[in-house]
Amino acid sequence: MTTSPRPEPPLTPALPPPPARSFASDNAAGASPEVIAAIAAANEGTALAYGDDDWTRRASQAFRDLFDAPVESLLCWSGTGANVAGLASVLQPWQAVVSTESAHLVVDECGALVRFAGVSVVPVPHEHGKLAPEAIDPYLQWLGSEHHPQPAAVSITQSTEMGTLYTADEIAAVCERAHANDLLVHVDGARIANAVAAAGSDVRTMIRDTGVDLMTFGMTKNGAVSGEAIVYLRPALAERAAFVRKQAGQLASKSRFLAAQALALLEDDLWVRNATHANAMAAELARSVAGIPGVEVVAPPEVNAVFVTVPAAAIEPLQDWSFFWDWDRPASVVRWMTSFATTAEDVERFAAGVRAIVADHHVTAG
Repeated sequence: MTTSPRPEPPLTPALPPPPARSFASDNAAGASPEVIAAIAAANEGTALAYGDDDWTRRASQAFRDLFDAPVESLLCWSGTGANVAGLASVLQPWQAVVSTESAHLVVDECGALVRFAGVSVVPVPHEHGKLAPEAIDPYLQWLGSEHHPQPAAVSITQSTEMGTLYTADEIAAVCERAHANDLLVHVDGARIANAVAAAGSDVRTMIRDTGVDLMTFGMTKNGAVSGEAIVYLRPALAERAAFVRKQAGQLASKSRFLAAQALALLEDDLWVRNATHANAMAAELARSVAGIPGVEVVAPPEVNAVFVTVPAAAIEPLQDWSFFWDWDRPASVVRWMTSFATTAEDVERFAAGVRAIVADHHVTAG
């Protein structure tokens, strides 16, 4: 009696070397060459400390020119520091800020605002990362009651932690609801450049004209070595800001090096060009993996974040090959981030690696 030979399992694609640049985060990228050159140029000679220098003064003017308004700007070391110092400068310890439950200041800043400013953070549900104006309403009844923290600000993130965008009209609606109840509006703009690039807009239309009161203007994720700016659209709100920034450890003694980075990014709209490239690479990555069996792109990327589902068994092998972060492990959702430095070759190699590892685990699971 003869037996038929067992069929050979299908061949899986060869695993390429990992890409040169990580898809874990845009924070993993280096700095724009223009930024490095600006830091080197600022290194010539001496300058007075703590912002009393020409670079910092020029950066302040550059932000006024960008917003076409008499905004006040303060440079800080980090995004968390800028969020904390900015909000702490306009809030009292008995007050509260309302934000989505997915917001960076809620889940990724280790309670920094609560510890430093003594204020309460009220997390509310979100719609694909966005705060709806009516989400504020249940907490407005607290106003005037000494038994409750007093809602005094709303914080939204543009672009959101879910990689989505508020339209200008949506930001204006949040501002209208907040201002009608004497609440300020703060924008965490860690990826404001990606939002502006994706919307084909500008900060005047998206931020100034919608009624935002203050924001964190992100630079590090978009080509800076370090440094973010607090921008006060209502200059009177900055009255205490310098003192709060100092207490928060966010005042750089050699401020010229932060300012030089801001100037380099704002010159000739490098900040928008960097973000445009990052967004385009995310769209290309989504297209490159969309046809891989077992991989599903959750939604077409709006900015530089690609959320996908992959087989659970493939997540750790993929991370071992080229690290990235889980997003929702029980649902097998992961996040891949692109940056100004991402290349088409990085995308091609990463997609090939995903195809090989997912196919291998798909076959094994079968």
